Amino acid sequence: MDSHLILEHVPRLRRYARALLGDRYAADDLVQDTLERAWNKFHLWRPGSDLRAWLFAIMHNVFVNQVRSRRSEIERTMEELPAIAVRATQSDALELADVERALRGLPEEQREVLLLVAVEEMTYDEVSRALAIPVGTVMSRLSRARERMRRLIAGAQQSVPLKVVK
Repeated sequence: MDSHLILEHVPRLRRYARALLGDRYAADDLVQDTLERAWNKFHLWRPGSDLRAWLFAIMHNVFVNQVRSRRSEIERTMEELPAIAVRATQSDALELADVERALRGLPEEQREVLLLVAVEEMTYDEVSRALAIPVGTVMSRLSRARERMRRLIAGAQQSVPLKVVK
């Protein structure tokens, strides 16, 4: 196997994982798990097919499996913990923070499609293959994600308190 075929896609995988998770260390773990699975399953890749889409499909599956596992762990832990009140913190008014917050407010399936199209510049067809969903579903999720981002960002900008400067 020619390892440089996979390695040339690592920067894109890392960028997508970081945008998806928002945590550099968790993203690096996701990329490592993805690369490990790709390496072990490379014999299943069909030469001539889109390696990038294949790698993103693997990452998607690893991510979904990790989310499912994490949810069940959290649910078990939450049942054991007493209820704790947490005071909300004041949000940062920077536009980038608003975008990141809005991105986190999207459902996972919309966030995945938006990141693959907008950040990774994948075509609808490539996203469709990577996530194993119809192209129409890609377009629908992308449309809903963009609209929800607009509303979330507009709401965040409207709720920013203004400071009087003399």
